[in-house]
Amino acid sequence: MKIQVKVKPNSRQQKIEEVDGGSLVICLKSPPIDGKANQELIELLAKKFKVAKSQVLIKFGLSSKNKLVEIAF
Repeated sequence: MKIQVKVKPNSRQQKIEEVDGGSLVICLKSPPIDGKANQELIELLAKKFKVAKSQVLIKFGLSSKNKLVEIAF
């Protein structure tokens, strides 16, 4: 399953919002430094979809706010 994700790092609280078209806007507490925000994103999506962290992969946009994430079930 592939999902378009827009990430907002350095937010006050963690939250996931669904937007029209099936994409997600995800607010993260971590800063976008040394991959901390990407790591938090993977942990949050793994918890939401009840899969292991190793099953969540950022396919595109590692250093961008707009990402394509693949989740293996």
